[in-house]
Amino acid sequence: MSAAQGLHGVFPYLVSPIDAAGAVNGAVLAKLCDDLIGQGVHGLTPLGSTGEFAYLSWAQKQRVVEVVVEAARGRVPVVAGVASTTIADAQLQAREMERLGCDGILAVLEAYFPLTDDGVYAYFGAIAEAVSLPVVLYTNPNFQRSDLSLPVIDRLSKIENIVALKDASTNTGRLLSILNRVGDRLQVFSASAHIPAAVMLIGGVGWMAGPACLVARQSVALYELCRSGAWTEAMALQRKLWQLNQAFAKYNLAACIKGGLELQGYAVGDPLPPQAPLSPEGREAVRRALQAVGAL
Repeated sequence: MSAAQGLHGVFPYLVSPIDAAGAVNGAVLAKLCDDLIGQGVHGLTPLGSTGEFAYLSWAQKQRVVEVVVEAARGRVPVVAGVASTTIADAQLQAREMERLGCDGILAVLEAYFPLTDDGVYAYFGAIAEAVSLPVVLYTNPNFQRSDLSLPVIDRLSKIENIVALKDASTNTGRLLSILNRVGDRLQVFSASAHIPAAVMLIGGVGWMAGPACLVARQSVALYELCRSGAWTEAMALQRKLWQLNQAFAKYNLAACIKGGLELQGYAVGDPLPPQAPLSPEGREAVRRALQAVGAL
């Protein structure tokens, strides 16, 4: 897929099923990918936040991406997460993702010490330079020590293969500011922390989110309603789906998605330690939320 073709639609942030010995459960992950594609998703994103990238070894990351690329079989684009604290390692990861057959890179900045805007620009720019693939910038001010400011986003939007931005803040006004400034150069994806229909209304092109693993069919239906301008019907469905987000807001997101997938019959296991598995109370909340939207 070339950058010019554009990325759009519903991209589930895939979980990373890891067994007690640390091996990736490829069969479960491949089945999940195949089922999601069958439900109409527009792409797959391994090694996003829900994929617990911060808890995986490099070998585990490589295996997760191998499984997803093989399972996708070119039917939908695979946009894999690349996250590091150093430019050299981020470039190494990005080149490997391209070698493994990914169609795009989701670029995430990890930082221990705070960085200047120039340092943030250098990091993302170096990832884009390392590959010929389209690059999606990831911004999440709630978890990132050094985040993308609007001036840095503006500078990065002028790099040819940086084509989109996924914003995981809860500030939809910030998204509108980004669209006003760089919307002619960058496509904007929502996160589950936003109201996806509202982001579509102001000019977004879709969403990249963990909950789409659990409600893929409903998410695709919402996207299609938004695309067709059927806003009354879209908001009716959005209100139903928002109950799921409210349940997730109380608990660890990876635990909720993995717990929900277990309820749906996918043996994806618990989040990686030291994260806690979903509590009985959380499991019941997720069960009720999934039942309410017809996903269980």
